[in-house]
Amino acid sequence: MNLYKFIKDIPDFPKKGIVFKDITPLLSSVEALKFATSGLLKIVENKRIDKVIGVESRGFFFATLLARELNAGFVPVRKPGKLPSKVVQESYDLEYGTDTLEIHEDAISKGDKVLVHDDVLATGGTAEAVCKLVEKLGGEVVQCNFLLELDFLQGNKKLSKYEVASLLHY
Repeated sequence: MNLYKFIKDIPDFPKKGIVFKDITPLLSSVEALKFATSGLLKIVENKRIDKVIGVESRGFFFATLLARELNAGFVPVRKPGKLPSKVVQESYDLEYGTDTLEIHEDAISKGDKVLVHDDVLATGGTAEAVCKLVEKLGGEVVQCNFLLELDFLQGNKKLSKYEVASLLHY
């Protein structure tokens, strides 16, 4: 199945000059959703995973599906003020500004094997921040896993100390 036909380019979103990769057409197709989930599972195959992190908000879609199939727990990483318990924070740069992410301080246990999942790898700042959060809590990042990667932004360079795998490349 050609998953590329389910990704829609939205110019000048969220800011002028950015071409947003809209995955909602993929999510709305049962066949594409199943095919993409299967592909994401194949790129993490044969790895022990205790927790799957989904990055707010589009990372949640596949991270929960991956956690279920990998028999692992799901951990949300969110923007400030969205999690109800005590959190650990990490700030980062992205292609159109800066932001901060939070994780519950008890979400990852020392030695947990963690799969970090997000929908898009762009500049790598978001995923790098998530990896730092995992490591602050004593977890080990097994892989950074993405639905699609914007190769021209070279975000994988920020993640050079981790295994990076993406289903689609632009």
